[in-house]
Formats: sequence, structure tokens, C-alpha cells
Amino acid sequence: MSDSGKANDLFAQIPKSKGLPPVHLWNPDFCGDIDMRIARDGTWYYLGTPIGRKPMVRLFSTIMRRDGDDYFLITPVEKVRIKVDDAPFVAVSLEVEGEGEHQLLRFTTNVDDVTEAGAEHALRVLIDPATDEPAPYIHVRVNLEALIHRNVFYQLVELAVPRDIDGRRWLGVWSGGLFFPLGLEP
Repeated sequence: MSDSGKANDLFAQIPKSKGLPPVHLWNPDFCGDIDMRIARDGTWYYLGTPIGRKPMVRLFSTIMRRDGDDYFLITPVEKVRIKVDDAPFVAVSLEVEGEGEHQLLRFTTNVDDVTEAGAEHALRVLIDPATDEPAPYIHVRVNLEALIHRNVFYQLVELAVPRDIDGRRWLGVWSGGLFFPLGLEP
């Protein structure tokens, strides 16, 4: 079957319901790779062309699952592998409620998922060993993260406060009663 046929079949199998489908419960047979890719900036491509319809991207994002290092679109009867350059989502906006240890950070992704940083949705920052550039992420849902957009990360840095952890001075942010280190204090 052609990639175009696979995408149409997959689209038709997506259950029509409110909320996220229970992809973690579905274990269909693997049907192969599909020429779909999510770029680092959050743009979805199909057959090398950007998918311009946001509702379609949102719909596909609801049936995504990560198993190991691979990403899949899953329905009750089909499982196809897609390519993801970095993270499948990008956190594009930040809303801040409260302050200090009682602060709550709410992120919205490019596919309109809303995630509050806390115990179930951790923030983490990886540092590129070659360039020392930070790559910040927030856990969105089961085994899926959003890369935090540079502008949103700058907002986090403005909110950062110092804290000693294991004898080292870190800058980080509070959310949901937890302190999330962003980097060592200079």
C-alpha cells in the first residue's frame, strides 16, 4: 500500500471521542514505516510536504506513542513508525500563576496540549557537551515530551531563583511545589 493510502486508512481508524485515545492499551501489529516526520521546530511533514491543517496535526498527535527510541502512530488495528527529529511537541507559550514555592507553570504546546509542570510533568534541561547550549524539555504525556521554545525558555530564565542542591548553587524554577534546576549559577 502506498504511503498516501496508509495515511488515509490511519486517519479513518482514529476513534472519534473527547479526550486522548488510550494508545497505551492498543497493541496492533506493526505495519511499517510511513513518510511522516516531525521537525525540531514542531512542523509535521507528510511525503516531504508540511501538513498545513492544524486540526489534522492535532488529531495525529493524539494517537502518537513512543516505544523505546521509536515513535509510532497507533490505532486499535494499525501501528506505523514515524520520524521525530527531537521531541514530538514544542512548548510555545507559558502562563505563570503565583510566585515562589507556590508558583505554577502552565505550558501550551504547538498541538494545544496544556501541561502544568510538577510531579507528573517534570522539566529537564540537557546541555550539549560540544556547544554548552541548553535543550529544555517538559514531559507532556506518557513517554512524550515537548522541547521548550527558546522564547519560553527565556521566560523561565527570568523566573529563575538560586537554590543549593548537593553543595552546588543552581538556578531553577518552582512549579507544583517542586524546584526544577535549569543550570548551575555562574
